[in-house]
Amino acid sequence: MVSIRALRQEDDRATFHSGNEDLDRFFRKYAAANQFSEHIGTTYVAVEDGGKILGFVTLAGAAISADSFPSTRIRRLPAYPLPALRLARLAVSADTRKRGIGSLLIRYAFAQALEQTARVGCIGVVVDAKPEAVHFYERLGFERQETLEGKIPSRPEPLPMFLHISTIKAAIQLSD
Repeated sequence: MVSIRALRQEDDRATFHSGNEDLDRFFRKYAAANQFSEHIGTTYVAVEDGGKILGFVTLAGAAISADSFPSTRIRRLPAYPLPALRLARLAVSADTRKRGIGSLLIRYAFAQALEQTARVGCIGVVVDAKPEAVHFYERLGFERQETLEGKIPSRPEPLPMFLHISTIKAAIQLSD
């Protein structure tokens, strides 16, 4: 059985391998420090009964500006920074792909956004999608945000994307 829980100091992160070296390095070297020392994000892990980590999602608070959104629904909001949940990292172990672990972690992140909405406010989820993940997030309903000029062409920047909380609520109601 697979469950999701917050990362623990004693979790074995050294053996996790998603196939993406940037995500693997983050998980091995920075996830614990970001959570336990710096308090800038919390990593949640999908684990099997034996404790093997099958995947992870890192979530953090975010503040976003309404004028950076293509959606008129967001542009009508006040000009000050708006509360959101940042999906900072998402990875699934290479040997457990096609088991629905990524979907499970996404649903968990969406549930956290709904909880944040009820507790302190949250207009949605933001993600800086790597170029190879843009289509994945678009299939979930994320919209592209405007990007800054002056990118370095040899190294594609992550694409800022947004999913409004009403879309998340509707999706959760459909699955219930």
